[in-house]
Amino acid sequence: MLNYELWFILLDITNKEKINLIDKYENEENIYNNFENILKENKKLQKKLGNFEKNDLIYQIISLNNTLNQKDIGYITYSNPLYKERLKLFSPASYYLFYKGDISLINDKSLAIVGARKCSNYALAVTKLLTKEIITNNITLISGGARGVDSIAHKSALENGGKTIIVLGCGIDVVYPSENIDLFSKVIKDGLIISEFPLGTKPLRHNFPLRNRIISGLSDAVIVVEASEKSGSLITARIAQEQNKDVLVVPGSILYEGAKGSNKLIKDGCDVLSSMDDLNRFFNTNHINIEPVKIRPEKREILDMITDAPTHIDDIFKKSCVDRGALYALLFEMQIKNEIICLPGNYYIKII
Repeated sequence: MLNYELWFILLDITNKEKINLIDKYENEENIYNNFENILKENKKLQKKLGNFEKNDLIYQIISLNNTLNQKDIGYITYSNPLYKERLKLFSPASYYLFYKGDISLINDKSLAIVGARKCSNYALAVTKLLTKEIITNNITLISGGARGVDSIAHKSALENGGKTIIVLGCGIDVVYPSENIDLFSKVIKDGLIISEFPLGTKPLRHNFPLRNRIISGLSDAVIVVEASEKSGSLITARIAQEQNKDVLVVPGSILYEGAKGSNKLIKDGCDVLSSMDDLNRFFNTNHINIEPVKIRPEKREILDMITDAPTHIDDIFKKSCVDRGALYALLFEMQIKNEIICLPGNYYIKII
Protein backbone atom coordinates (compact mmCIF):
# COMPACT_ATOMS: atom_id res chain seq x y z
CA MET A 1 0.00 0.00 0.00
CA LEU A 2 1.29 3.43 -0.91
CA ASN A 3 2.43 5.66 1.96
CA TYR A 4 0.57 8.82 1.03
CA GLU A 5 2.25 10.95 3.70
CA LEU A 6 5.75 10.12 2.46
CA TRP A 7 4.56 10.75 -1.09
CA PHE A 8 3.38 14.21 -0.07
CA ILE A 9 6.57 14.91 1.91
CA LEU A 10 8.62 14.16 -1.22
CA LEU A 11 6.38 16.15 -3.56
CA ASP A 12 8.41 19.15 -4.72
CA ILE A 13 6.09 22.01 -3.76
CA THR A 14 6.25 24.52 -0.90
CA ASN A 15 4.94 24.04 2.64
CA LYS A 16 2.30 26.68 1.97
CA GLU A 17 1.12 24.92 -1.18
CA LYS A 18 0.95 21.58 0.64
CA ILE A 19 -1.01 23.01 3.56
CA ASN A 20 -3.45 24.76 1.23
CA LEU A 21 -4.12 21.39 -0.41
CA ILE A 22 -4.54 19.67 2.97
CA ASP A 23 -7.02 22.35 4.05
CA LYS A 24 -9.02 21.78 0.88
CA TYR A 25 -8.82 17.97 0.50
CA GLU A 26 -8.48 16.99 4.21
CA ASN A 27 -5.74 14.38 3.81
CA GLU A 28 -2.88 13.13 1.62
CA GLU A 29 -4.79 10.17 0.17
CA ASN A 30 -7.50 12.45 -1.19
CA ILE A 31 -4.84 14.70 -2.72
CA TYR A 32 -3.19 11.70 -4.37
CA ASN A 33 -6.48 10.39 -5.76
CA ASN A 34 -7.46 13.84 -7.11
CA PHE A 35 -3.98 14.85 -8.23
CA GLU A 36 -4.68 15.06 -11.96
CA ASN A 37 -7.69 17.30 -11.38
CA ILE A 38 -5.69 19.44 -8.95
CA LEU A 39 -3.08 20.11 -11.62
CA LYS A 40 -5.75 20.98 -14.17
CA GLU A 41 -7.28 23.49 -11.77
CA ASN A 42 -4.00 24.93 -10.50
CA LYS A 43 -1.91 26.20 -13.42
CA LYS A 44 0.83 27.42 -11.07
CA LEU A 45 1.40 23.94 -9.68
CA GLN A 46 1.11 22.45 -13.15
CA LYS A 47 3.83 24.77 -14.42
CA LYS A 48 6.07 24.10 -11.40
CA LEU A 49 5.81 20.30 -11.66
CA GLY A 50 6.03 20.14 -15.46
CA ASN A 51 5.72 16.58 -16.73
CA PHE A 52 5.65 15.09 -13.25
CA GLU A 53 3.25 12.21 -12.68
CA LYS A 54 2.08 11.17 -9.25
CA ASN A 55 3.62 7.69 -9.44
CA ASP A 56 7.09 9.03 -10.29
CA LEU A 57 7.96 9.04 -6.59
CA ILE A 58 7.32 5.35 -5.87
CA TYR A 59 10.98 4.31 -5.65
CA GLN A 60 11.91 7.42 -3.64
CA ILE A 61 9.13 6.59 -1.17
CA ILE A 62 10.48 3.08 -0.71
CA SER A 63 14.02 4.38 -0.24
CA LEU A 64 12.99 7.05 2.26
CA ASN A 65 10.83 4.61 4.21
CA ASN A 66 13.74 2.15 4.48
CA THR A 67 16.11 4.91 5.64
CA LEU A 68 13.66 6.12 8.28
CA ASN A 69 13.24 2.58 9.61
CA GLN A 70 16.99 1.92 9.63
CA LYS A 71 17.76 5.14 11.51
CA ASP A 72 14.74 4.91 13.82
CA ILE A 73 13.38 8.24 12.59
CA GLY A 74 9.70 9.07 12.84
CA TYR A 75 7.67 11.79 11.14
CA ILE A 76 4.51 13.73 11.88
CA THR A 77 2.51 15.72 9.34
CA TYR A 78 0.18 18.69 9.39
CA SER A 79 -2.86 16.41 9.06
CA ASN A 80 -1.90 14.26 12.09
CA PRO A 81 -4.07 14.93 15.21
CA LEU A 82 -0.87 15.03 17.33
CA TYR A 83 0.51 17.93 15.29
CA LYS A 84 0.43 20.87 17.71
CA GLU A 85 -2.23 23.43 16.80
CA ARG A 86 0.01 26.38 17.61
CA LEU A 87 2.50 25.18 14.98
CA LYS A 88 -0.25 25.65 12.40
CA LEU A 89 -0.83 29.28 13.31
CA PHE A 90 2.42 30.89 12.23
CA SER A 91 3.70 31.45 8.73
CA PRO A 92 5.31 29.68 7.09
CA ALA A 93 4.01 26.59 8.87
CA SER A 94 5.85 23.36 8.20
CA TYR A 95 3.95 20.49 6.60
CA TYR A 96 6.01 17.84 8.39
CA LEU A 97 8.57 17.26 11.13
CA PHE A 98 11.05 14.42 11.33
CA TYR A 99 11.78 13.30 14.88
CA LYS A 100 13.70 11.00 17.20
CA GLY A 101 12.37 10.34 20.69
CA ASP A 102 8.97 10.97 22.27
CA ILE A 103 6.88 13.05 19.85
CA SER A 104 4.08 13.47 22.42
CA LEU A 105 6.32 16.02 24.20
CA ILE A 106 5.42 18.67 21.60
CA ASN A 107 2.06 19.00 23.34
CA ASP A 108 3.52 19.46 26.83
CA LYS A 109 3.56 22.70 28.76
CA SER A 110 6.92 24.10 27.71
CA LEU A 111 9.33 26.99 27.85
CA ALA A 112 12.22 27.88 25.56
CA ILE A 113 15.61 29.06 26.77
CA VAL A 114 17.88 30.64 24.16
CA GLY A 115 21.14 32.54 24.32
CA ALA A 116 24.62 33.02 23.01
CA ARG A 117 26.90 30.28 21.80
CA LYS A 118 29.89 32.14 23.23
CA CYS A 119 28.35 33.03 26.56
CA SER A 120 29.69 34.27 29.88
CA ASN A 121 30.08 32.22 33.06
CA TYR A 122 27.22 34.29 34.44
CA ALA A 123 24.95 33.19 31.60
CA LEU A 124 25.86 29.54 32.11
CA ALA A 125 25.16 29.77 35.85
CA VAL A 126 21.83 31.51 35.26
CA THR A 127 20.84 28.93 32.64
CA LYS A 128 21.43 26.09 35.10
CA LEU A 129 19.42 27.83 37.81
CA LEU A 130 16.49 28.65 35.55
CA THR A 131 16.43 25.18 34.01
CA LYS A 132 16.31 23.59 37.44
CA GLU A 133 13.27 25.71 38.32
CA ILE A 134 11.57 24.94 35.00
CA ILE A 135 12.02 21.19 35.47
CA THR A 136 10.91 21.40 39.12
CA ASN A 137 7.57 22.69 37.86
CA ASN A 138 7.19 19.83 35.35
CA ILE A 139 7.72 22.10 32.37
CA THR A 140 9.46 20.77 29.26
CA LEU A 141 12.57 22.71 28.23
CA ILE A 142 13.00 23.65 24.55
CA SER A 143 16.14 24.96 22.87
CA GLY A 144 18.19 24.65 19.70
CA GLY A 145 20.95 22.20 20.66
CA ALA A 146 23.71 24.70 19.84
CA ARG A 147 26.88 25.41 21.79
CA GLY A 148 26.70 27.59 24.91
CA VAL A 149 23.36 28.39 26.52
CA ASP A 150 21.38 25.86 24.44
CA SER A 151 23.58 22.89 25.36
CA ILE A 152 23.75 23.84 29.04
CA ALA A 153 19.95 24.12 29.17
CA HIS A 154 19.45 20.67 27.63
CA LYS A 155 22.09 19.06 29.88
CA SER A 156 20.67 20.70 33.01
CA ALA A 157 17.15 19.55 32.11
CA LEU A 158 18.32 15.94 31.89
CA GLU A 159 20.45 16.20 35.04
CA ASN A 160 17.40 17.39 36.95
CA GLY A 161 15.29 14.50 35.70
CA GLY A 162 13.24 16.55 33.26
CA LYS A 163 12.26 16.44 29.61
CA THR A 164 13.82 18.52 26.87
CA ILE A 165 13.29 19.13 23.14
CA ILE A 166 16.03 20.01 20.64
CA VAL A 167 14.93 21.78 17.46
CA LEU A 168 17.56 21.40 14.75
CA GLY A 169 18.62 23.74 11.97
CA CYS A 170 19.80 20.77 9.90
CA GLY A 171 18.64 17.28 8.99
CA ILE A 172 17.48 15.00 11.81
CA ASP A 173 20.31 12.62 10.87
CA VAL A 174 23.01 15.32 11.15
CA VAL A 175 24.69 15.94 14.52
CA TYR A 176 25.53 19.63 14.82
CA PRO A 177 27.63 20.64 16.62
CA SER A 178 29.49 17.33 16.39
CA GLU A 179 30.67 17.47 20.00
CA ASN A 180 27.04 17.14 21.13
CA ILE A 181 26.71 13.56 19.90
CA ASP A 182 26.47 12.17 23.45
CA LEU A 183 23.97 14.86 24.47
CA PHE A 184 21.80 14.10 21.44
CA SER A 185 21.82 10.38 22.30
CA LYS A 186 20.64 11.15 25.84
CA VAL A 187 17.92 13.50 24.59
CA ILE A 188 16.63 10.86 22.17
CA LYS A 189 16.31 8.47 25.11
CA ASP A 190 14.62 10.88 27.53
CA GLY A 191 13.30 13.67 25.32
CA LEU A 192 12.81 14.63 21.69
CA ILE A 193 14.78 15.93 18.72
CA ILE A 194 12.88 17.40 15.75
CA SER A 195 13.70 18.90 12.36
CA GLU A 196 11.64 20.25 9.48
CA PHE A 197 14.50 19.75 7.01
CA PRO A 198 15.07 16.84 4.61
CA LEU A 199 17.47 14.12 5.71
CA GLY A 200 21.11 15.06 5.21
CA THR A 201 20.49 18.83 5.21
CA LYS A 202 23.61 20.66 6.36
CA PRO A 203 23.45 23.35 9.10
CA LEU A 204 23.40 26.29 6.71
CA ARG A 205 23.07 29.83 8.06
CA HIS A 206 19.65 30.51 6.53
CA ASN A 207 18.17 27.40 8.20
CA PHE A 208 18.41 28.81 11.70
CA PRO A 209 15.83 31.62 11.51
CA LEU A 210 13.40 28.95 10.24
CA ARG A 211 14.42 26.69 13.14
CA ASN A 212 13.88 29.56 15.59
CA ARG A 213 10.23 30.04 14.61
CA ILE A 214 9.59 26.41 15.62
CA ILE A 215 11.39 26.86 18.95
CA SER A 216 9.10 29.79 19.66
CA GLY A 217 6.03 28.14 18.17
CA LEU A 218 6.31 25.08 20.41
CA SER A 219 6.87 27.03 23.61
CA ASP A 220 4.50 28.86 25.95
CA ALA A 221 7.10 31.58 26.53
CA VAL A 222 10.72 32.35 25.64
CA ILE A 223 13.59 33.26 27.95
CA VAL A 224 16.61 35.05 26.48
CA VAL A 225 19.54 34.54 28.86
CA GLU A 226 22.23 36.49 27.04
CA ALA A 227 22.56 37.80 23.49
CA SER A 228 24.88 40.10 21.59
CA GLU A 229 23.55 42.61 19.08
CA LYS A 230 23.87 40.07 16.25
CA SER A 231 22.74 36.97 18.14
CA GLY A 232 20.24 34.61 16.55
CA SER A 233 18.44 34.63 19.91
CA LEU A 234 17.12 38.08 19.01
CA ILE A 235 15.43 36.52 15.98
CA THR A 236 13.74 33.99 18.25
CA ALA A 237 12.60 36.79 20.56
CA ARG A 238 11.22 38.84 17.66
CA ILE A 239 9.37 35.82 16.26
CA ALA A 240 7.95 35.05 19.71
CA GLN A 241 6.61 38.59 19.94
CA GLU A 242 5.05 38.24 16.48
CA GLN A 243 3.41 35.03 17.72
CA ASN A 244 2.09 36.92 20.77
CA LYS A 245 4.34 34.93 23.11
CA ASP A 246 5.78 36.31 26.33
CA VAL A 247 9.50 37.05 26.15
CA LEU A 248 11.51 37.19 29.38
CA VAL A 249 15.02 38.59 29.34
CA VAL A 250 17.80 38.14 31.90
CA PRO A 251 19.54 41.50 32.33
CA GLY A 252 23.29 41.62 31.75
CA SER A 253 26.10 44.03 32.50
CA ILE A 254 25.97 47.25 30.48
CA LEU A 255 29.74 46.92 30.06
CA TYR A 256 29.58 43.48 28.44
CA GLU A 257 29.29 43.40 24.64
CA GLY A 258 27.77 39.94 24.75
CA ALA A 259 24.71 41.24 26.59
CA LYS A 260 23.98 44.31 24.47
CA GLY A 261 21.34 42.56 22.39
CA SER A 262 19.44 41.12 25.34
CA ASN A 263 19.64 44.41 27.25
CA LYS A 264 18.16 46.16 24.20
CA LEU A 265 15.23 43.73 24.30
CA ILE A 266 14.50 44.97 27.80
CA LYS A 267 14.78 48.57 26.61
CA ASP A 268 12.34 47.74 23.80
CA GLY A 269 9.73 46.49 26.24
CA CYS A 270 10.38 42.80 26.96
CA ASP A 271 9.80 41.64 30.52
CA VAL A 272 12.80 41.51 32.83
CA LEU A 273 13.35 38.16 34.51
CA SER A 274 13.89 39.50 38.01
CA SER A 275 12.27 36.79 40.12
CA MET A 276 10.84 33.30 39.87
CA ASP A 277 7.41 34.88 40.28
CA ASP A 278 7.74 35.80 36.60
CA LEU A 279 7.79 32.12 35.66
CA ASN A 280 4.99 31.50 38.14
CA ARG A 281 2.86 34.06 36.34
CA PHE A 282 3.29 32.39 32.95
CA PHE A 283 2.67 28.83 34.02
CA ASN A 284 0.22 29.21 36.89
CA THR A 285 2.41 27.18 39.19
CA ASN A 286 2.48 27.64 42.94
CA HIS A 287 5.59 25.69 43.89
CA ILE A 288 8.76 27.77 43.77
CA ASN A 289 11.83 25.77 44.68
CA ILE A 290 15.13 27.47 44.08
CA GLU A 291 16.63 26.30 47.38
CA PRO A 292 15.35 25.18 50.78
CA VAL A 293 14.44 27.94 53.23
CA LYS A 294 17.54 27.19 55.30
CA ILE A 295 20.39 29.37 54.03
CA ARG A 296 23.46 27.39 52.99
CA PRO A 297 26.80 28.32 54.61
CA GLU A 298 28.38 29.52 51.34
CA LYS A 299 25.41 31.76 50.62
CA ARG A 300 25.48 33.20 54.13
CA GLU A 301 29.19 33.89 53.69
CA ILE A 302 28.60 35.88 50.48
CA LEU A 303 25.59 37.73 51.91
CA ASP A 304 27.74 38.83 54.84
CA MET A 305 30.38 40.23 52.45
CA ILE A 306 27.85 42.44 50.64
CA THR A 307 26.79 45.59 52.49
CA ASP A 308 25.01 48.81 51.62
CA ALA A 309 28.27 50.01 50.05
CA PRO A 310 29.01 48.75 46.50
CA THR A 311 31.25 45.65 46.50
CA HIS A 312 32.92 44.47 43.28
CA ILE A 313 32.48 40.86 42.20
CA ASP A 314 36.25 40.32 42.09
CA ASP A 315 36.51 41.28 45.76
CA ILE A 316 33.68 38.89 46.62
CA PHE A 317 35.36 36.10 44.66
CA LYS A 318 38.73 36.60 46.37
CA LYS A 319 37.17 36.37 49.82
CA SER A 320 34.72 33.53 49.10
CA CYS A 321 35.24 29.77 49.20
CA VAL A 322 33.31 28.99 45.98
CA ASP A 323 34.42 28.87 42.35
CA ARG A 324 33.44 31.65 39.98
CA GLY A 325 30.63 29.70 38.27
CA ALA A 326 29.00 28.88 41.62
CA LEU A 327 29.45 32.51 42.71
CA TYR A 328 27.57 33.77 39.63
CA ALA A 329 24.72 31.34 40.38
CA LEU A 330 24.51 32.43 44.02
CA LEU A 331 24.57 36.12 43.14
CA PHE A 332 21.83 35.67 40.56
CA GLU A 333 19.76 33.68 43.03
CA MET A 334 20.09 36.48 45.59
CA GLN A 335 19.06 39.03 42.98
CA ILE A 336 15.87 37.23 42.00
CA LYS A 337 15.05 36.87 45.70
CA ASN A 338 15.49 40.64 46.08
CA GLU A 339 18.28 40.22 48.61
CA ILE A 340 20.89 42.17 46.63
CA ILE A 341 21.09 44.49 43.61
CA CYS A 342 23.65 44.37 40.81
CA LEU A 343 24.96 47.80 39.85
CA PRO A 344 26.78 48.75 36.61
CA GLY A 345 30.34 47.45 36.52
CA ASN A 346 29.55 44.22 38.45
CA TYR A 347 29.17 45.95 41.83
CA TYR A 348 26.68 44.56 44.33
CA ILE A 349 24.83 46.08 47.29
CA LYS A 350 22.56 44.52 49.87
CA ILE A 351 18.90 45.52 50.02
CA ILE A 352 18.21 46.89 53.47
